[in-house]
Amino acid sequence: MSLSIAAKEIKPLRINYAHIARRVGENKPATRYQEAVYDVQPTTNFHYPATWDTEHQLFDASRTAIKMKDWYSFTDPRQYYYTAYVTARAKQQELMENSFEMVEKHNLLQNIPAEVLDIVRQTLIPLRHVEYGANLNNQDICDRGYGVTITSLASFNGFDRIGMAQYLSRIALLLDENEEDTLVAAREAWLTNPVWQPLRHAMEDSFVLADWFEIMVAQNVVMDGLLYPLIYERLMAKLAAQGGAPLLMLIQFMTEWYDETVRWTNQLMKVTAAESPENAALLSQWTQHWLARLEPAMTSIASLGFGDQAAEQVMAVKQDLVTRLAKNGVKV
Repeated sequence: MSLSIAAKEIKPLRINYAHIARRVGENKPATRYQEAVYDVQPTTNFHYPATWDTEHQLFDASRTAIKMKDWYSFTDPRQYYYTAYVTARAKQQELMENSFEMVEKHNLLQNIPAEVLDIVRQTLIPLRHVEYGANLNNQDICDRGYGVTITSLASFNGFDRIGMAQYLSRIALLLDENEEDTLVAAREAWLTNPVWQPLRHAMEDSFVLADWFEIMVAQNVVMDGLLYPLIYERLMAKLAAQGGAPLLMLIQFMTEWYDETVRWTNQLMKVTAAESPENAALLSQWTQHWLARLEPAMTSIASLGFGDQAAEQVMAVKQDLVTRLAKNGVKV
């Protein structure tokens, strides 16, 4: 007796959801990223408006002065949706845990000159409060923003900032052998030290901005665009050359995170500015305002690590930021 089994291919009637097909085409398979972000946000049939903001719907494009024909014209170059995001961060978390374990196991911080560690205490650890503030700003963008390709990234960004605040706290505990002296001193510096008050003032003013896209510019473009290259690149490179090389292992996530974040903020600014001259002018206005506000704040902090060269270092970082923005259609 012979048995013949024939294989038959059954062609599906459709390969995409209708809302995805309208964007990528009927016969083109969608990526996981496209399925996770495109048109996920509701546009009709809302519940009652919030009692604290009756002038807007729950999802309302008029919460910002930026105007876009299609809020999904921006997409993340990294293609982050929840699964891709947590997978990438889990790998980075594992590497960071190994780094902290090695530094602690071999007492690598013990051989760093005391003056270098003192600068770390003064300039790096208070940034944990900046990261907490950045989390608040990004979650506010997620709450009031429009378009899942933007709001989802703001939420991811906010969670990253909490993680970095915790890394800075762990560095402080390593410096003091699990005592809280440096943490307490950093909090006091953030609240009372004149060096930190310009940045603290600017951060707290950003909390009450009415336009969520201006918060995006102030926090994720200008403040981060000045702070991260200044502290995590330039200052930490200087301290590493003075005997603080083990510290680079403890800030690896921050440096990698900034390089990664620049990719999507560049793309967001480029797409938004290209939409209309009005958008480009508004982005330029916001950028110029927050650059003028944050440049002296960064110079004040930089004086702790760079001394008389603080203004020069901040100017170099500012010029790099201005050049980068100009390439993406935002001229200052």
